[in-house]
Amino acid sequence: MKNNILSPYSQARSKHTYNIVDDLKVTVTVTANPFGLSPDTLFAMAARMNKKRAFLFVSKVLGKHLPVNPYTSLLSGAALSLLLYKRYAADEQQHFLANELLDAAIEGLTRPKRSEQVYHQVIDAKLKLPEQALFIGFAETATALGHSMFRVFGADCTYLHTTREQIPAMESLISFEEEHSHAVAHRCYALDAAFFNGNEPIVLVDDELTTGKTALNIIRDIQRQFPRQQYIVASLLDWRTEADEQRFAEAAQELGVSIEVLSLMKGAIETEGSSPEQVAAGAQTQAETTASSRLNKVYLDELFELASYSSVDSAGAVNASPYVAGTGRFGVHSSDNGTLDASVAEAGAKLRSFRAGERTLCLGTGEFMYIPMRIAAELGQGVFYHSTTRSPVHPIDKPDYAIKSGQAFPSPEDEQVRNFFYNVGALQYDDCFIFTERDWPEDRLAPLLSALQACGFGQINVIICGPQTDGQKEEKA
Repeated sequence: MKNNILSPYSQARSKHTYNIVDDLKVTVTVTANPFGLSPDTLFAMAARMNKKRAFLFVSKVLGKHLPVNPYTSLLSGAALSLLLYKRYAADEQQHFLANELLDAAIEGLTRPKRSEQVYHQVIDAKLKLPEQALFIGFAETATALGHSMFRVFGADCTYLHTTREQIPAMESLISFEEEHSHAVAHRCYALDAAFFNGNEPIVLVDDELTTGKTALNIIRDIQRQFPRQQYIVASLLDWRTEADEQRFAEAAQELGVSIEVLSLMKGAIETEGSSPEQVAAGAQTQAETTASSRLNKVYLDELFELASYSSVDSAGAVNASPYVAGTGRFGVHSSDNGTLDASVAEAGAKLRSFRAGERTLCLGTGEFMYIPMRIAAELGQGVFYHSTTRSPVHPIDKPDYAIKSGQAFPSPEDEQVRNFFYNVGALQYDDCFIFTERDWPEDRLAPLLSALQACGFGQINVIICGPQTDGQKEEKA
């Protein structure tokens, strides 16, 4: 079979050097930039507390580490969808529509005030691929990116995101490793045991390709159990070297498959200097305020279909609270989109009355990103969205550095895992909506709430999309 590695759209080159911290320097040479996007539109740089890689491309459009307009995040996935639609376009009319929508999406990414209008323009186009496709988003960073890419297509598509959760009652259909990550194990659960049995193309979605090893790992595991002919890897950024690209070509030839890569920007990276292990510990904190926050707790389980499975954390503690079925963790189909859209709209209408000011932060938790992002987009103007994360980043308050401040706390899902949220300054927002997929014991939620209260929110709204479990007390407004 012919190996089909997508060639760059543009050979225009530009070089950008980032002095990150101490003597750590990263030089990015952009080799393909089909939409003429400035790197500053897509990312900034920070030092990463990880011996495997000392730096991090901090996305300005993803809605993970940095607060953004929620429609900007939704558009980042939509832009990848449009690249895929253009790749399949069979006639001049489809090419014209793809280019028209891509131009609009890029405008929406660069002009946040246009993002809402453009996002609805893309969704209302009701695009359809010429064949079925299965989308897989990588946890935890790309769970929403993959879902938003899948959502653009109105029919005959399925979506699943990988997870770090351990669900004893279910068998992981696919398991693989993310080699450069701080949390390497990925699992793939699906309510439908035949989820991978077809021969449709698989679209793997991640926010960034550094070496591409993670994508090749999952391709090998899928091909071993559920062979097919075509894989497409979609990523906002592609930093693979020529040697990495050669590994893709060799893997495609070895497996007898086609592997294509789609990205908004492609280039090469060079690093100088040492890992910033000696960054002052004081840089990992942020200014705190003593202002007290009014606390509301709201359950939305009546709005969402649930999946009644228990999880086990790394210490063996069991959480029997149900998951939300429509996140993608257990697989969703295009036919489920209408139900989720209605639930999101109803949740947004209910929660708008809880806003307590003009500046609102909505915070997803871990892998639970897409539904909170969609609800945040329903809450009106002045709303910013991002998520808690496992990624340990050095906060340093200096110009042109991505992460100015940060708060660390034990994850409510697993107390052995440290979580963080970044760039939430003291008294920056009037109120906060923190979204959780499941109910947690109060003692597990307390460290996160304490970290949020240190930021001086006048009001904190804890939004639980699952039901209240035994022993939990609801706090009324």
